Amino acid sequence: MWEIKEYKLLLKDALKRNETVIITCKCSVKYSGRAESFLDEGDRIVLIKSDNTLLVHQPTGNNPINYMKSNTQHDLVQEDNKIVLKARNQLQKESMDIVISKIYFFNSYKLEDGQNILVTGTEADMAKMIYDNPEKIEKGFKPVSQEEQTKYGFIDVLGVDKEGILTVVECKRYCADLNSVTQLRRYVEKLMISKGISKVRGILAAPKITPNALRMLEDWGYNFVSVIPPKYMEELNKKQSRLDYFK
Repeated sequence: MWEIKEYKLLLKDALKRNETVIITCKCSVKYSGRAESFLDEGDRIVLIKSDNTLLVHQPTGNNPINYMKSNTQHDLVQEDNKIVLKARNQLQKESMDIVISKIYFFNSYKLEDGQNILVTGTEADMAKMIYDNPEKIEKGFKPVSQEEQTKYGFIDVLGVDKEGILTVVECKRYCADLNSVTQLRRYVEKLMISKGISKVRGILAAPKITPNALRMLEDWGYNFVSVIPPKYMEELNKKQSRLDYFK
């Protein structure tokens, strides 16, 4: 069975090689920086990444109970039969002392990952889909610009309807709520003022809308159109599953 001093040597060596370290252990955590905190002894997951980011997780939940940002300096001290991990970040003016009394699991590895996450189905994706396929809003709708800038933000799609009336389309990737309606109203009203016109239509495009939001939308004379965000990754998977895709 590994002793604390042997784990200390393993941890010191892993940190020297900039490896990612995962430790499940019994420990206490004292932090100073964004606030002052102390977490009494309990079972935790301690994660040190290759850029020296430090994360402390409890057994449940997805957020760390505490953390230190990248470029943190780590030092190890042995006190009796305990390891004290002293983390210091001078730039952020933060410090954390993790006193480890028992280690259940230890592992380290040099991880490599040069990829960037591909996010699809965003509101920007919705806006582009509508711009390229205006019939999804209504027959006769003609988009004239995308991401039109206003004082209060960007209009997702600006166009004209079949009657030639200027129309604002606000996209929401999830269920549209009251805030979505008020945001649409701000864009419509500011556009009327900036263009010096008395009528601008407002359309809220989303997969669905709450009942209260729909009532508010209709009370203000705007429209709702159900639009599902594009799922490019699903389409890519479908193409890759076909043999002719590789020809």
